[in-house]
Amino acid sequence: MKVNIGVSNRHVHLTQKVYNELFGDEITPDFFVHQKNEFASLHFVTLVGPKGKIEHVRVMGPCRDYNQVEIAKSDAILLGICPPVRDSGDLCGACDIIVEYKKQVSLKECCILANTHLHMNLQDLQDLGLKNKAQVQVKVENERPGIITATVKASENGFLELHIDRDQANAFLLTNGDEVEVLL
Repeated sequence: MKVNIGVSNRHVHLTQKVYNELFGDEITPDFFVHQKNEFASLHFVTLVGPKGKIEHVRVMGPCRDYNQVEIAKSDAILLGICPPVRDSGDLCGACDIIVEYKKQVSLKECCILANTHLHMNLQDLQDLGLKNKAQVQVKVENERPGIITATVKASENGFLELHIDRDQANAFLLTNGDEVEVLL
């Protein structure tokens, strides 16, 4: 089965409290992403680590019940931190990080390297005979072929798409919208 790639660049999810502390206004969409009801907001922050900064990091919406910063390994090296690979929402052992927009806010246990995941809705899950959180193999066939392991991430409104980070996309010469094959 063929699926499209969604390259996930570094981004942050904030609680309403932290969002208000930084920006003081309502979170406003810039554009909606494929996952239903989720969007890239108009706001950006700077990530501050022990060894460096990364500017112009997109704030995603809507606000969540927890803060989560998702970066790639190359970003972690630049910042001087060592976040674990985790599924979204699993912040056990996540790194602390500072987010900055006119002022700095120190966020505790929120920075992760997002686990590679295959979004889908519940009907896709049933049609494909998969289980939520199951591991699947994805075949890349291009100038730099290979196999990627991904975790199934099913939700009521999920949109069928493989999410990889910028480092993985570069390693496999993939861009948004490229097709790969899920090996069932």
